[in-house]
Amino acid sequence: MKVSVVIPNYNGINYLSKCLAELDKQDFEDYDIIVVDDASTVEGVEETVAAYPKARLIKHSENLGFAASVNDGIKASDSEYVFLLNNDAYVDTGCLREIVNAIDQDGQYSNVFSVQCKMLSAFNHALIDNAGDFYNIFGWARTRGKDKLADSHSKSGEIFSACAGAAIYKRQVLIDLGLFDENHFAYLEDVDIGYRAKIYGYTNKYEPNARVFHEGSATSGSRHNEFKVRLAAQNSILVRFKNQTVLQKIVNFPAMETGIIIKQLYFMNKGLGKAYREGIKKGRALKRTESERSRKIVFDSAKRKRALAIEFELIKNIIY
Repeated sequence: MKVSVVIPNYNGINYLSKCLAELDKQDFEDYDIIVVDDASTVEGVEETVAAYPKARLIKHSENLGFAASVNDGIKASDSEYVFLLNNDAYVDTGCLREIVNAIDQDGQYSNVFSVQCKMLSAFNHALIDNAGDFYNIFGWARTRGKDKLADSHSKSGEIFSACAGAAIYKRQVLIDLGLFDENHFAYLEDVDIGYRAKIYGYTNKYEPNARVFHEGSATSGSRHNEFKVRLAAQNSILVRFKNQTVLQKIVNFPAMETGIIIKQLYFMNKGLGKAYREGIKKGRALKRTESERSRKIVFDSAKRKRALAIEFELIKNIIY
């Protein structure tokens, strides 16, 4: 197959049915589907997946998280590209054709690592849900185009990283980069691997002609909750730890600590201050583990030059 669509699922049977039904309407044929069920407690996944000949199912016996789920799907695939798709996202008819064309333009010799779809709100198709992700010197990841009109962000181009809710990746490069960091469980794992890819000389792009309609927060339940706030805080520490040079960490320390203080105040105001503090504490503990230390990038001269260029991008991204 040219591309494998990998769909992680946890208790999302109602979303999954629609996700698979819309994939079945594609005008692109050279794909298969791998649904990775992350130990759902709701029945019906086997029957739903079995209704689609292109789909197969991997089942986890315990809940391992988004990163482990998509990793298992990637490892089970045998395609040139993998298209990661949230179970609460529904593709437009020409989505797979457009996204494959976008990453396949220069074939295996292109330095493009990932291409992000234009994600529109499933509740209001006139609004953008996600057009790529930014990451800045404060250690904040931000969504590009959130709640802007759908006819904006109409040009393809480079982005900092792709949202793994609807993006295509070169499978072999994913493997070479070590796949998604499973210590993240969920949140910022896509920013992390997009950042890593840039240090290795790859680019991440956005393709507005590949459209997806996204409901959002199908697993976590809301935009802000203890689960999401705790994990995002934890993972913000890990992204910086693995992907920055020692000099960057020293120079960026005041901004990073300021970013933590601002976020702490923000989440305190929402009654989530404790969850945020717990996440920061867990992230600082995790970065001392062998599994995280082994994922730190070893910088040579070429990677240091790219890290310097990225540093200017992190500063520029403050205004987005």
